[in-house]
Amino acid sequence: MPGDAARWTVSVSKDTDAQVREHLEPHARKRGDLSKFIEDAARWRVFDQTLAEARAGFADMPPEALQALIDEAVTAVRSAKTRERG
Repeated sequence: MPGDAARWTVSVSKDTDAQVREHLEPHARKRGDLSKFIEDAARWRVFDQTLAEARAGFADMPPEALQALIDEAVTAVRSAKTRERG
C-alpha cells in the first residue's frame, strides 16, 4: 500500500461482496485489486453526484443560454491554452 493511502474499514452486504468478488475474479491478478476497484467506484460516485448537482443548478436555464455559456467557456479555455503554447 502506498504511503499516502488512507485505510478504510467498510461493511457491505454479503450479496454485494459476492457480486464484487465474482466480478473481480477473472480480472484480479494481484493484491490490492479490490482496493483499486473500491477507489474507482468511489471516484465515479462522487463525479456522478457532482454532475447531478451541476445539472440541477442549470435546470432552469434555457438550452440556448446554457449552450452560449458553454461555448464562451470553451473559447476562453482554448484561448488560454493557445497563449500558453505561444
